[in-house]
Amino acid sequence: MAGKKKNQNAQYALIGLTVALVACIATGLIGFANLLGAIGMFPLPENIQNGVDIALQISVGLLIVSLAVSAILNPDGVRRFLTGRQARYGSNSLILTLAFVGILIAVNYIVFKNTDLLGSPWDLTADKSNTLAKETLQILSSLKEPVKATAFYSTNSDPASAEELLEKFKNNSDGRFSYDFVNPDLDPVSTRLAGVTGDGKVLLEMGENKEIANFASETEIARALLRLISPGARAVYFLQGHGEISFESGEITYGVVKSTLEAKNYTVNTLNLLTTREIPEDALAIIIAGPQKPVSADEVKLLKEYVDNGGSLVVLEDPLFFTEFGGANDPLADYLTEDWGITLNKDVIIDGSNPDNPYAAVSLRYNAHAITQGLSENLIVIMPQARSLTIAGEKENVTQTGLISTAENSWARPNENVDADPNYNPETDILGPLFMAAAGENAATTGRVVVVGNSLFAIDGNFDVYGNGNFFINSVDWAAEQEDLLNLTTRQSTPRTFTMQQDWRMLLLVVIMIIVVPGMVVLFGISSWLSRRRRG
Repeated sequence: MAGKKKNQNAQYALIGLTVALVACIATGLIGFANLLGAIGMFPLPENIQNGVDIALQISVGLLIVSLAVSAILNPDGVRRFLTGRQARYGSNSLILTLAFVGILIAVNYIVFKNTDLLGSPWDLTADKSNTLAKETLQILSSLKEPVKATAFYSTNSDPASAEELLEKFKNNSDGRFSYDFVNPDLDPVSTRLAGVTGDGKVLLEMGENKEIANFASETEIARALLRLISPGARAVYFLQGHGEISFESGEITYGVVKSTLEAKNYTVNTLNLLTTREIPEDALAIIIAGPQKPVSADEVKLLKEYVDNGGSLVVLEDPLFFTEFGGANDPLADYLTEDWGITLNKDVIIDGSNPDNPYAAVSLRYNAHAITQGLSENLIVIMPQARSLTIAGEKENVTQTGLISTAENSWARPNENVDADPNYNPETDILGPLFMAAAGENAATTGRVVVVGNSLFAIDGNFDVYGNGNFFINSVDWAAEQEDLLNLTTRQSTPRTFTMQQDWRMLLLVVIMIIVVPGMVVLFGISSWLSRRRRG
């Protein structure tokens, strides 16, 4: 009986398998490189990454084509491979592997969908960075009614960290805390009805009461929860009678300021000391926003007595050039200088870093203070037509803090020279950086002041610009002493950044992960195949 005819194409099929093996190794290495780039360990420039993506597509295509060609040229070999002993062993291993992976996926899915089965997630970090502070847990345990949190994040903001934090609150609330997200870009009506302005804020609602956390941090949300639980009266008064900015509709109004404060459960009132001659006892803070004429000496005397008894002022005065002060004296500015060491300079800030509108001063940096908490260099404050501040020498019992400063490429120009060429004039101008806002606190009287050299940054058209609204509301909160409702325990996080100190270590890591480990797997596979081949 004649033997089977030998397949002459088998040798070419072997070449195809060899090419497929090389393509498989290349696909693995390129895919691993892509993985390292995706996790941020070895990010590649965009042009190189595009080339890597193309190489990956070519290697995958070459692998598929080579296997297909080999199968066409040597179908008997493929059939023996699929029905032989190796195939049976391989299929058993494949089934066990798939079963193991399936069990892992199923268990993880069940746990993810039913976190209450295990209670609160376990925190295995050394510094317990994933556990809420004990004060926060106490607040959550004291909730008598359900609290609904709504986080407002626009399309350009990443809500991942906020969602993770809110999930911790939910897991520790015994079912009394829930949350969802709203995109202000897609649902501006609901956002405005909620009294929320700006991005990244969290609205908390319990029954008919509501509070707004200015940003998603444990401290800020816990403070808002505490205010929600104890909704005491919080009254602030806006001084009137000197041409200050009003709440009525118009181009220069504080309508959004009023609605935002009311959304935080403030009672917003107006106060005319020229007629009443008395400051209400429930006033947590008095806000003087953009007076066009000087506050009288008699009124300043009343304000001084109020602050000396623990009251607070928020003073926003524009450059004299843009007011109706003329050459009149400013008793309010004199009081701030004499008692607080904070001087409203008679100038206008020109910002060289803002060539399109040099008379709009832009913040460069914030000093550490409760008011600037939550603001970052990416959340700037823009003040059109601002004046600079000077913080004088030490005052007894008074702590002064410059809150916002401009860039070095800015200068203060005296009022009498404002109409001149805006370019820097070394003979008249004072180079920056310049303070645009400052705060003072008297340890003896507990009185507080916030002084800003501008009032237009918070009008309706500017309130939602970058960090303008946040800065204004933070100033009122601090002046009204609302930031002291809660003092959460702060914890130092343990850094876990993987840093390679020397180049040879980085090279060693790459060699081990990309060459040695895959090479050992291939070597063991070849050795096992040869051993079985010798045994027949």
